[in-house]
Amino acid sequence: MVVLHRGRKVLEHYAGAMTSDTAHILMSVSKSMLGMLAGVLVVRGLLEPERRATDVIPELAGTAYQGATIRQLLDMRSGVAFDEDYLATSGPIVTYRKSTGWNPLAPGEAPSDLRSFYRQMRDTAGPHGGPFRYISPNTDLLGWVIERSANRRYADLMSWLIWKPMGAARSAYITVDRLGAPRCAGGMCATLPDLARVGQLIVNGGSREGRAILPTAWIDDIEQNGDPAAWAAGDLVQYLPGIPVHYRSQWYVVRGPNPLLMGLGIHGQYLFVDRQRQVVIAKASSQDLPMDAERIMLTMRAVSSIVNWLAQR
Repeated sequence: MVVLHRGRKVLEHYAGAMTSDTAHILMSVSKSMLGMLAGVLVVRGLLEPERRATDVIPELAGTAYQGATIRQLLDMRSGVAFDEDYLATSGPIVTYRKSTGWNPLAPGEAPSDLRSFYRQMRDTAGPHGGPFRYISPNTDLLGWVIERSANRRYADLMSWLIWKPMGAARSAYITVDRLGAPRCAGGMCATLPDLARVGQLIVNGGSREGRAILPTAWIDDIEQNGDPAAWAAGDLVQYLPGIPVHYRSQWYVVRGPNPLLMGLGIHGQYLFVDRQRQVVIAKASSQDLPMDAERIMLTMRAVSSIVNWLAQR
């Protein structure tokens, strides 16, 4: 865990084999990193949130993604049917994981790849733009959209537009499928100090040493413009019971007078950013269960206590 307050490191702790130089997989905090990269590309005119994904990736024609906009993918409001059950032993999520190389192939099973997997996604659960539905393939598809729109590799874009300009101390990396497609939904790996630097960049309004890196308007939009009703009708509300939340551009936001931006990944990965009180908390874990409701709420209470205590200093 790394905690920053007003740009100063106030806590840094590692356990086991972890050190400040160890890259740890971020799991779905990777999605939040994509959300920031998307904002940079929007400002540069390379990405249009209201454009249909099929306009950029015509290979999606006839799939459940037909008609979905980039904005709907960013906000996890596609109408695609997909059960994100991390403990499943069969079904679409296992096929998806095999396509990325995350699950081993069965004996005699032909190798797949991430982008071919989308041809199998034909079932819908409702219209696009409906309630929040957490679907990791949405984010990997956004990675494809980004690469096609910018005509550059995803890792190169992240390095060029965010990682190097923000002053990262160590290289990050991302897992890819057998053909090189990046696992944008959960494959980014980075050190905890560098992940905390991402949070500090957000606290600083997207700038470092006077250089604009992340668009302030995009950060403001994430903080202010998600739909709490879509979240309340969605499929993850049970993990944050009683907490007012919206989801915008691959970020969770705890709503209130001091909004808390949050990236969350399975097995206990987090990035918390309180812009008003200038607190950043980065946490990496190797918890047993992918989604552990009790541990999630314990973490939320701990973060609230830390932020409130620092705010009085």
